[in-house]
Amino acid sequence: MKKSILFLIVLIGSASSLYSQNKTLKGRVISDDLEPVPGVSIIVNDTVKVGRTDMDGFFEINIATSQDKVLFRFVGLDPTAIGLVGNCDKIEVIMTLSGSYDFMSLNRVERKRKKRYKKLPEVHKEAFEKGIFETECPCFKREFEYLYIDKG
Repeated sequence: MKKSILFLIVLIGSASSLYSQNKTLKGRVISDDLEPVPGVSIIVNDTVKVGRTDMDGFFEINIATSQDKVLFRFVGLDPTAIGLVGNCDKIEVIMTLSGSYDFMSLNRVERKRKKRYKKLPEVHKEAFEKGIFETECPCFKREFEYLYIDKG
């Protein structure tokens, strides 16, 4: 009898530890002109869609605690990949518009994109000051990704 009760306690304890293998991320997605972006696809592992933003750009997703990268995609905006750091559970993302670059060299296009990318911390701070974002600085890491030329 004691062994079966002990086994039951261990089973319940291990089930609760399995449940805690997920974490919930909440946040908001806006464009670089401070407008919310509805319907942004939120993707992990480059292919698994785990959620979408609502009409005001807010989202709430559950992902594995081992997951350290989240991708945001929307038509007309550059894909945005972020790296999760520590216990960051409030994600506020700014996506940049994907322009039409006719009659420009690919190097020039990437320079223009990188210039817009470098302004994102200022845009994040402005969104915080206007009450759009809740945090003054993002708690995730984001690196510029070349889309049109290979810098690897």
